[in-house]
Amino acid sequence: MSHTALHPPERIYNLIPREEEKVQKPPRYISKFREQVKQEKQLYKTSNKTMGPAKVDMPSPDKYLLKHSKEPKRPEKKPFLCGGEGHPKKPPIPATTDYPPMGTHTKKNFVKTNAIENIMAVPRKPQPTYTDTRHGDKQLLENSGLLPKYTKKKDYGQTPEYLQLRREEVQREQEEYDNYVKERLKEGAMRQLPEGERQNILQGLKKNWDELHHQFQGLSVVTDTASKKFRKEHLEMKMKQLERDIDLMERYKIIYITNN
Repeated sequence: MSHTALHPPERIYNLIPREEEKVQKPPRYISKFREQVKQEKQLYKTSNKTMGPAKVDMPSPDKYLLKHSKEPKRPEKKPFLCGGEGHPKKPPIPATTDYPPMGTHTKKNFVKTNAIENIMAVPRKPQPTYTDTRHGDKQLLENSGLLPKYTKKKDYGQTPEYLQLRREEVQREQEEYDNYVKERLKEGAMRQLPEGERQNILQGLKKNWDELHHQFQGLSVVTDTASKKFRKEHLEMKMKQLERDIDLMERYKIIYITNN
């Protein structure tokens, strides 16, 4: 590698100081609305908007904060008055040395005065005893003969019409059921359960309930496992079903069963 590649050739012109070239920058942009914005900002600016009030009254050093000065003040204490303000106190209890006035008599005849007051008294008006609200206006009927007498009504003592219709409807439904049962008995589709057979079924149901109840009494008091809980619920469900069947057999004396 040659010596000229590492060091450039020296020249005398390099020793002469050179003036730095000044770059001419373009003029800074200034908006034409600058003055208008300044005026609007000064117009709508208030002294309390950002920095608080312009002048603040400084607290006086004599009016410093005292203890309990911020607590609410209670009203002044007033002496207690019996019965409240404006009401005088009750009279005192008479002493043992005070005796009531005795020996005073009146000449008033209370029997004669009472008789005269009753004779001269104006009779009071009878109080209303019935209010007729069947019409729009409420008419008060007093004891002056306008009180209705239900015993003189045409339908007094007779069965109401709605009860008669209800009885006829129940009787008609019962007749339809009886006719249906007779037809099914004639066809041989069902038969009536004999009394002896009903009693045998009833006794068998009660016996089964006694056996389940005996098993239920032998269960553990604490049901801490899933198997104990399942067995207890299973026995309770069977006993309830037997109780419903026993109630059904005891309530109805006539039972019809189908012939399969």
